[in-house]
Amino acid sequence: MRGGTSRGPFFVADDLPQDVAARDRVLLAALGSPDRRQIDGLGGAHPLTSKAGIVSRSRVTGVDLDFLFAQLQPESDRVDTTPNCGNMLAAVLPFAIERGLIAAGPETTTARILTLNTGMQCDVTVQTPGGRLRYRGDTRIDGVPGSAAPVSINFLDTAGSVCPAMLPTGRVQDRVRYATPGGEQRETAATLIDNGMPMVLVRASDFGLTGHESVAALNADAVLKERLEALRLACGPLMGLGEVSARNYPKMCLLSAPLAGGTISTRCFIPHVCHEAIGVLAAVTVATACVLEGSIAQGLALAGSGLQRTVSVEHPSGEFSVALELDPHDQQQILRAALLRTARPILRGEVLVPAELLTEHS
Repeated sequence: MRGGTSRGPFFVADDLPQDVAARDRVLLAALGSPDRRQIDGLGGAHPLTSKAGIVSRSRVTGVDLDFLFAQLQPESDRVDTTPNCGNMLAAVLPFAIERGLIAAGPETTTARILTLNTGMQCDVTVQTPGGRLRYRGDTRIDGVPGSAAPVSINFLDTAGSVCPAMLPTGRVQDRVRYATPGGEQRETAATLIDNGMPMVLVRASDFGLTGHESVAALNADAVLKERLEALRLACGPLMGLGEVSARNYPKMCLLSAPLAGGTISTRCFIPHVCHEAIGVLAAVTVATACVLEGSIAQGLALAGSGLQRTVSVEHPSGEFSVALELDPHDQQQILRAALLRTARPILRGEVLVPAELLTEHS
């Protein structure tokens, strides 16, 4: 299924091995990792198309569905189930209805979904006129061609999804010291934040960039990527994440002033490849920084005022709008984040993996 700007196979949890090591072997074989082209599986040779979703009915009171997100990489044999993915989340409810895990309502269907990766809950609504899923519609999201029916996502609790708190250092801005691969000591101002996705936000200008460079140019800049990775490794312990060299987070994001009438311009790395758009929870986290006094986004973001704000996050293939509700008693806190995505099924069937993967010891 495609969920937002991501894609990958979805599975009913009972159809996969319950043993984690065996499950991960199956997922790697299904996607075709590790291999740069993922030629022997369903993966699309890119982190955004090297993902999987595992869905089941929930046993938690008040929750309808459990969702476990799995991030794979083309050239890695590791399956990471620690971060969230808001894009793949958009496909969970349509998948659950398609597979009979939940019944469709007469006009719309809303389900409360628990993301098992971090314990985050959200309410997701899809259109189901006459009890049938509607996929066609007029909602457009940048990074996906055409239009489709909207998938509304209302996040209930995103602060500190993986980190100990939304601002894990207790500050809206830090100066982080780190050593480049050449041994040079540097210090960079950054906002270390997790409102759905652990992220390190920095000004593009501090890296000698405009922040409006193309994805291809940024991916070809080996010096930039080495410096960003050195900074990321230094930020991991500061964010309570420990050693993060083998993890897919924190994500790195270059911020600059908007060019197309939005609030902020972004170039995000996931974490070693520049994203051609921006992830859902990355957009929520960047939007949050835009409304926090003293963050790295101050002086760049055109965030407006008031307790209800819509933040337009520009990215290489368009923009992503996030609706935020601020706490009236403390406007450095976010009460609610909501947004629209789209999703659709692409294939229904069986993916074949070597039988011995289900029996061999890890």
